[in-house]
Amino acid sequence: MHAKYQLGLANMKPIEMENLLEDLNAQTNEIRYQVASHTITLLREEKPTIPLPTGKKTAYIGIGVNGLNDFGKRVFERFDSDNYFLSYKESEAESQAILKALAEKKYDQVIISIHDYSNRPANNYGISTVAKNLVLAAQQYKPVTMLFGNVMAAGQFCEAVNLLACYQDDDITQHTAADVLEGKIVPQGQLPVSVCDFKYGHGVQYAFLDPARVAGEDKMYGIDSIALDAIAKKAFPGCVVVAAKDGEIIYSKAFGTLEYDKPEPLTLDHVFDLASVTKISATTISIMKLYEEGKIKLDGKLGDYLPVMRGTNKANLRIDDILLHQAGLVPFISFYKETIDEKTGIPNPAIYSNKPKKGFSVRVAENLYRRDDWSDTLMKRIIQSPVGPKDKYVYSDNDFILLGKIVEQLSGLTLDEYTYRNFYQPMGLASMGFTPRKRAKAELIVPTEEEQHFRRQLLRGDVHDEGASLFGGVAGHAGLFSNAYDLVALYQMLLNGGELNGTRYFQPETIELFTSYQSNISRRGLGFDKPEKDNATRPDPYPALSVSPKTFGHTGFTGTCVWADPESNLVYVFLSNRVYPTRNNPKLSQMNIRTNIQDWIYRALK
Repeated sequence: MHAKYQLGLANMKPIEMENLLEDLNAQTNEIRYQVASHTITLLREEKPTIPLPTGKKTAYIGIGVNGLNDFGKRVFERFDSDNYFLSYKESEAESQAILKALAEKKYDQVIISIHDYSNRPANNYGISTVAKNLVLAAQQYKPVTMLFGNVMAAGQFCEAVNLLACYQDDDITQHTAADVLEGKIVPQGQLPVSVCDFKYGHGVQYAFLDPARVAGEDKMYGIDSIALDAIAKKAFPGCVVVAAKDGEIIYSKAFGTLEYDKPEPLTLDHVFDLASVTKISATTISIMKLYEEGKIKLDGKLGDYLPVMRGTNKANLRIDDILLHQAGLVPFISFYKETIDEKTGIPNPAIYSNKPKKGFSVRVAENLYRRDDWSDTLMKRIIQSPVGPKDKYVYSDNDFILLGKIVEQLSGLTLDEYTYRNFYQPMGLASMGFTPRKRAKAELIVPTEEEQHFRRQLLRGDVHDEGASLFGGVAGHAGLFSNAYDLVALYQMLLNGGELNGTRYFQPETIELFTSYQSNISRRGLGFDKPEKDNATRPDPYPALSVSPKTFGHTGFTGTCVWADPESNLVYVFLSNRVYPTRNNPKLSQMNIRTNIQDWIYRALK
């Protein structure tokens, strides 16, 4: 009896039946993802096909479906595909119409996915003759054909030129298959049976560098240990670590939860507030493009490109000095303090509305919309700010607010629209961009601070930086959101000399210019942060001891960083929400978490 009391049986609570199935399976999604990512099998590849390039004219054919399922949605979002569907009840006329469209529209690439067929071999696994003949006839266009279900059904499509088996037809398998097409993971599976002329154990294998195999699993466990120890010590609720070597993902893992007191796990798909990583991932690359196009000169003056600055004490500031944070601008301006009512301590109702309406359309946070004409006030405060001595390194948000305004002035587009059209959309970076609530589900956006001094709410999908929020979430110094994979892809493009998936975005010499050391008084490149020049002898190497001097990247206040090393052809991304629930948490820096993980990756590769 005493033992029963010790076990708490005297206070036993009845099991709550509501949402019981979801509760029981809450921890299985990660296992299902691991199974899918390790079993998808490339049966045949006529030529190197995966990952598929973006920016190509793409047709998607869904067999056994009437509309876009999870896989189809991912294809459409990434490739902007023309979509065709054929259920197993459709007639030959519908099949011929699809084949006619393929012939007439001359697509660059075709993707076929086959769904909702039977696990039993009777009646060709329930795959209609019309559907089978359509898939076989379409092989003249060299499509990627993906089977979702019993792999034995591959016997119906032995002639397929590029064929992948995905084994299940659930949501996680479909998302994992889309990851394969996008190059986020590589197919690693081997056939558990023999089918067509493929023998048991067959599977086309990509060259995939796994540091756990190269250097011993203890090396990779070291990364896990650092992340889990940081979570246990409440440096942040959760984090994501992704690294790519020679264009292949070699490590990707999510740790922890979105919030300390809630069990919702962090995943690799979650979108983070990148904070100052915006400076290089939006504003600097935009300036680089305008530089290549001859629209801006590095020795040009601020007043040459921003008419509002002419006649001010900032008109003659050089563009290269602004990129290097040595133009003399003050570090930041607390714009928001001027908008707080002195008596009540809350946002001034003369400046804010609790809902969008005429004259109050700029979203600052949930139920908080700024007066439209305050945009001029923000620029006026920058104009009125003092200018310090030049040739002194002072890290400044105002530098990049003004650079963002230059992009808008020269392009005629807002910064978010310019970066979307020129980079994120053609690269297929669906998670990357400003104002994420417009395109991402709220549950996929990682919360940042439970802010008390200004917006008085948990920030989730609205930019953490107060200044950027007053600019409507779109500013040159902060406001960009992304998941880890898309951030890796952007910096892999830079490591590739400006090319990604067959499309060129920059000339190699432009990247070399902007990412090299360009200052005699700091470690900075043009826009990009760099390692300390005396790293080898410093007691606190930055960003890590292992990186080469050619490395470039940036860190973010919310607990983020990206670093690209041309010598090792390595991209490292670390994302966390260390400002949850408060920014007054220095443990991320005190524990050297980002640095220690980066060093572990280099050790594993060696």
